[in-house]
Amino acid sequence: MATTDPVPQLTDRPEWKALQAHHAEIQDRHLRALFAEDPGRGERMNLSAAGLYLDYSKNRLTDETIGLLVQLAEACGVTDGRDAMFAGERINITENRAVLHTALRAPKGASVMLDGKNVVDDVHEVLDRMKAFAASVRDGSWTGHTGKRITTVINIGIGGSDLGPSMVWDALSPFGDHVVECRYVSNVDSVDFVEKTRGLDPAQTLFVIASKTFTTLETLANAHTARDWITNALGDEATPKHFVAVSTNADEVAKFGIDTKNMFGFWDWVGGRYSVDSAVGLSTMVGIGPDHFDELLAGFREMDDHFREAPLAENMPALLGLIGVWYSNFFGAETVAILPYAQYLDRLSAYFQQLDMESDGKSVRRDGTPITDYSTGPIVWGQPGTNGQHAYYQLIHQGTRLIPADFIGFAYSNAPLGDHPDLLMSNFFAQPEALAFGKTAEQVAAEGVPAEQVPHRTFNGNHPTNSILAERLTPRTLGNIIALYEHKIFTQGWIWDINSFDQWGVELGKVLAKRIIPELEATEAPHLAHDSSTSTLIRKYREMLGRPV
Repeated sequence: MATTDPVPQLTDRPEWKALQAHHAEIQDRHLRALFAEDPGRGERMNLSAAGLYLDYSKNRLTDETIGLLVQLAEACGVTDGRDAMFAGERINITENRAVLHTALRAPKGASVMLDGKNVVDDVHEVLDRMKAFAASVRDGSWTGHTGKRITTVINIGIGGSDLGPSMVWDALSPFGDHVVECRYVSNVDSVDFVEKTRGLDPAQTLFVIASKTFTTLETLANAHTARDWITNALGDEATPKHFVAVSTNADEVAKFGIDTKNMFGFWDWVGGRYSVDSAVGLSTMVGIGPDHFDELLAGFREMDDHFREAPLAENMPALLGLIGVWYSNFFGAETVAILPYAQYLDRLSAYFQQLDMESDGKSVRRDGTPITDYSTGPIVWGQPGTNGQHAYYQLIHQGTRLIPADFIGFAYSNAPLGDHPDLLMSNFFAQPEALAFGKTAEQVAAEGVPAEQVPHRTFNGNHPTNSILAERLTPRTLGNIIALYEHKIFTQGWIWDINSFDQWGVELGKVLAKRIIPELEATEAPHLAHDSSTSTLIRKYREMLGRPV
């Protein structure tokens, strides 16, 4: 009987050890030296794909580094894992599910088989229904209970059912011509609902309740508040004309009062953080229109095709993933900053924060054994430039931590005004240059700065960045960018031998919250069996509210 050799641990692989030895050789090399020795690296270390231009020359690496990283990816089977994902194999092993968010943007007529069924047919059946509904709201043929046209759509969801559509709406709202405005409620803090409905006419407001199971605690609490807001103004019979659902639980949707003909489904092979191009994006489609939503899907698809077909050394998502592994595992970097130089991308960093940290924030391998000798997902953070330059860039420039950063910019502005676009983009180009090369003590002293001030005005530089440049922020370009990071995250997760497609870490807190709710609401002092800290906090909360403790 044939035997199979065990899969080697990541840090035992010769490719990993080769990278360790290489890192020891170049870890102290400064980007100034790398550019001095190879002045043309900026003309060579770049890549164009799916409408995006990536300059990765301002990284602390060489051509040899890239070659060694590619060898590691090949040894870890990244291309096999990629092909398995696209083919619908059940690579989400803890939930025994396929991972087919790429099927959400497959064209009509494509074939992606799962359990003997072509899921692309199901995808386009839902997309066609979404388009018909979105068109009816935008042209005024769908009206509210009183016959008034809908002017505002409010999406109620949380996590991937909020961060995705809200980010896309903020990014692409100019493409909707403001026929319908979109707002997003996610936080169970009542302030969120109150502020998002402030000044609105219930007769002209439509709610999209986005919850796959229609049991999510925060979403259902906000949904019931929304229903009260509508029915208090318009009567109980108004609910069907002011609510639609994105869910798969027809019974609960109907029980809520939503006609199941107005329920738009998705599938267990779509993770919430990968679902913005599914029915979860319904509110966005209403806002920007079906044609622009199609362009968004086309942008996703372009990057999918590139990721599936390009060799790893010329593969933009894979290359970003490998560079991320280089900094996380060999330089010990703990975070990565996502810095879009576009105000319309105000929510992009938060969106990628969930996408990356919920996917690759794991501490066990796919076989369930603990990871003890390397780090996995980085902490993702950031906000649009130029705001960050007057806040946390100080730490990146002169702090003690290594913080790799991705800069994202566009040649054309979607809201041009005077010299603002060039002023914005001058900073987009200047900051990576300053981070890379810094300013030496000799340069500072030569400017006549007093000697005691020189150390404070010296910039070490050698801070790595990627620069991603596109012509304009369009629906297609946004699809390119989102898919770029989806596949970057896949590449990293596969190398780290983790399941990037489950999220058990978010469940425990939900379970405990359901247990605590009756303890907070009890009319008599409850028996508390938590740890002493939690029990004391609950008693203090009840005391503040004048409830028995």
